[in-house]
Amino acid sequence: MDESQVIDALGALAQETRLRILRFLVTKGSDGASAGEIGEAVDAASSRASFHLSTLANAGLVTAERKSRHIIYRVNFDAVGGMIGYLINDCCGNHQAVIACCQIPGKC
Repeated sequence: MDESQVIDALGALAQETRLRILRFLVTKGSDGASAGEIGEAVDAASSRASFHLSTLANAGLVTAERKSRHIIYRVNFDAVGGMIGYLINDCCGNHQAVIACCQIPGKC
């Protein structure tokens, strides 16, 4: 992931509902979820959830796949990992304090 992609991803996540959506979709794994299910889980109307999902998809953090009448959204784990890797490796220069923080559950 390059700098502009990381900026887009961080910008997309800099909003409460979108961060909740990403957290929820991580729990759904490869099964993903529809906009309606996501909206229920994060307490947002389906149309509002769709708006936020579009922002996350444009930033490359989620993917969308049409299944009959529904669109199933999934986390793009490679993109999320690329964003985190960029922050740790490029921005923080693999600083040991940052790495240690990320390896202790609940510390980050």
